[in-house]
Amino acid sequence: MSKSIKALMALSLVAFVAACAQQEEVVYVEPEPVVGEPKYTKY
Repeated sequence: MSKSIKALMALSLVAFVAACAQQEEVVYVEPEPVVGEPKYTKY
């Protein structure tokens, strides 16, 4: 194989590995605490 074909294959392999290695950033959101309704009593 010629050097240009080897270089092209190596470049495409590097690009493929880089594309597969990308991962989405996971963002965790804490849920708001559940607050019950206030209880009103006369006594």
